[in-house]
Amino acid sequence: RSGCDWSSDVCSSDLNQMNFFEWTNKDPLKINKYGIAEPTLGKKIYPDIIFVPLVAYDDDLNRLGYGGGFYDRYLEKVSKIKKIFKIGLGFSYQEIKKIPINKYDKKLDLIITEKKIIQ
Repeated sequence: RSGCDWSSDVCSSDLNQMNFFEWTNKDPLKINKYGIAEPTLGKKIYPDIIFVPLVAYDDDLNRLGYGGGFYDRYLEKVSKIKKIFKIGLGFSYQEIKKIPINKYDKKLDLIITEKKIIQ
């Protein structure tokens, strides 16, 4: 991406939405209400690959997130625009037998831990 060093996510608490923007180390950041530095300007982008945080996962590529639903809503929104490859990053001790899921939860395409790769 033209001169883009990073993409950074921005969470808008009033809409419970998350977006990603082009960002370079010369662009200003502001601290949001969660204490996270976010870009104040920039072009919105839709990544081809996204690393998704998780609290727990299972062998069926389901994840338990942090409870805000930001990633599931973002993945739902982007999936209507383009295909996005979803990678969960975790540790082997975060694996549980079965994640309880609902219709809003989005499966991952791959989970990587220090001991294995689930696909």
